[in-house]
Amino acid sequence: MTPQTEQSVLSGSSASTTDPNLNPLNRQMIVILDFGSQYSELIARRIRETQVYSEVLSYRTTAAQLRQLNPKGIILSGGPNSVYGVGAPQSDPEIWQLGIPVLGVCYGMQLMVQQLGGEVERSDRGEYGKASLAIDDPTDLLTNVEEQTTMWMSHGDSVSTLPKGFDLLAHTANTPCAAIADHDRKLYGVQFHPEVVHSQGGQALIRNFVYHICDCEPTWTTAAFVEEAIREIRAKVGEKRVLLALSGGVDSSTLAFLLHRAIGDQLTCMFIDQGFMRKLEPERLVKLFQEQFHIDVQYVNARDRFLAAVKGVTDPEEKRKRIGHEFISVFESESKRLGPFDYLAQGTLYPDVIESADTNVDPQTGERVAVKIKSHHNVGGLPKDLCFKLVEPLRKLFKDEVRKVGRSIGLPEEIVSRQPFPGPGLAIRILGEVTDDRLDILRDADLIVRQEINRAGMYHELWQAFAVLLPIRSVGVMGDQRTYAYPIVLRFVASEDGMTADWARVPYDLLEIISNRIVNEVRGVNRVVYDITSKPPGTIEWE
Repeated sequence: MTPQTEQSVLSGSSASTTDPNLNPLNRQMIVILDFGSQYSELIARRIRETQVYSEVLSYRTTAAQLRQLNPKGIILSGGPNSVYGVGAPQSDPEIWQLGIPVLGVCYGMQLMVQQLGGEVERSDRGEYGKASLAIDDPTDLLTNVEEQTTMWMSHGDSVSTLPKGFDLLAHTANTPCAAIADHDRKLYGVQFHPEVVHSQGGQALIRNFVYHICDCEPTWTTAAFVEEAIREIRAKVGEKRVLLALSGGVDSSTLAFLLHRAIGDQLTCMFIDQGFMRKLEPERLVKLFQEQFHIDVQYVNARDRFLAAVKGVTDPEEKRKRIGHEFISVFESESKRLGPFDYLAQGTLYPDVIESADTNVDPQTGERVAVKIKSHHNVGGLPKDLCFKLVEPLRKLFKDEVRKVGRSIGLPEEIVSRQPFPGPGLAIRILGEVTDDRLDILRDADLIVRQEINRAGMYHELWQAFAVLLPIRSVGVMGDQRTYAYPIVLRFVASEDGMTADWARVPYDLLEIISNRIVNEVRGVNRVVYDITSKPPGTIEWE
C-alpha cells in the first residue's frame, strides 16, 4: 500500500440530498445517481478508493442541480426495475446535454440506451453471477482491463439496439452488448457490476473512468478531510459547549479526538457504564482518555439501574428496548446535570445518512436538531424537550475511512482496530435473563477468548470473535465429581462488512487451548461448543 493510498478516505451524502452547498469547496467529485441498487454505496466506496470525492444522490436529481454541483463525472447505478416497466425510475434526460462524462451501470446503461433512442428488451436468458468478458475495443473505459476478465452480471434485460453514435466495447457469451460507448460525448455503459469484488477488472475500469475519462486528480485524502472537518467544527460551534456520548468504539472515539483537536475543553464526553461491557474495559477507557489524552470524560456508573431494568427479561427485543430506554433516561438526567450544552456530537456515518429519516430541521436556523440519538445503544428518540443542534463531522465517511481518520489523529490502535461490539454489550450475548453471576462468567470467558486470539495473531484476521453464554446447564465431570454447569458458545466469523459472514476455520489447536482454559478457569462452565453457522441463515450475534 502506497502512502497515498493509506491516506485516502471516501465521502458521501444522503441519496435524497441535492443542495449545491454539498460541495462548498467546489472539490472534484463524481456523483452517483441511485436507482435503487443494493450496490450504490459500494460504487461510492470504489470511487473514493481512487482518492476522489463522491456523492450518492437520488435519481430524481435534475440536470440543473447537477450543473450547480459541477461534478467531474456522473454514474447511473443499477436497480431492480426494467426500464420499459410502468413507473420505472427515469433520470432527467437533460443530463445527456451537460457535457459531463456519464457511466451507466446495468439499469443505468439500459436507461441511457432507452433515453438516447436505442432499445432494451427482455432477454431469452438472464445472466447472473460471474461471466467472462470478451473485449472488442480495449481503449478508454477498458484500458488495462485484461481480455476474458471475469465480471459480475445480474440482469434479465439486455440492450438490443444501440443508440446512434454508440460503439460496442465488449460482450459475453449471453450478452452481445456488455459494454458500450459514445466516445465523442463521453457516454459509457456496462451491463455488469464493476464495483463488486467478484469483478476482477472492475476497479481498473472505474479508475479509467475517474482518471482518464473524467480527468480527476487524487486530492481527497485523510489529511484533507481532517483539515476541512476541524475548520467546519470551529465555524459551526464557535464558543459553545458540545456533549458527546462516548462508547469506546471506533466511531465515538475518533469523533472525540477530532472534536478535542478542534475545540479543546469546549467538549465534554459522557461515558455511561451500563455494566454490560467486557472485563476492565470501562476503567481502561476512562483512564486512557482522561490521563493519557486529557479529554474530559464524565464517568456515569449506572450498572445497578441497567441490571434492574432487564431483571427477569428473557425476550431479546424487550431486552434491547429496555436497555435503550434506560440509556435515554440516564442520558437525559446527566446531560442536564452537566449542562447546559448547545450541541450534541454524534458519530453518524455515511450509511446512517442515507438510511435515516429520524431528523428534524430547525426552521429558524436550518440546522438539524436531534430527536433521535444514534449511539452504540441503538436507542430510540430523545425527549423532544431535550433538543440539541447536531455536530456530525463523520457523516461523510464509511467505517473504514473512520479508522483511517482515527489513525491519522493519534487514536490508539487498540481502539482503531477494535472488533465490532454491540451497543447492549454482553447483555445480548447472555441468552435469557441477565444476572450479575452470568455477567461475571461471560466476562471471564470473553477475556480468555480475546487473550488467545491475540496470542495466536488472529485478532485482525477475524471480523468478530466472542463468547456466548447459554441459559441451560449440562452434566459434566471434573476431578471425579459430577458437575452441572453452563455451556459457552464460541462465535468466530470472517466477513468484509458484516452484511454476510462465514464461520471462521480457525486451527483446532487454538480451539483446544481456549476450551481448556475456559473450563478450567471460569467457574460455572463445564462445556465449550463452536458455532459453525454462516450469515445468512444465522446472524453474527445470537440475540
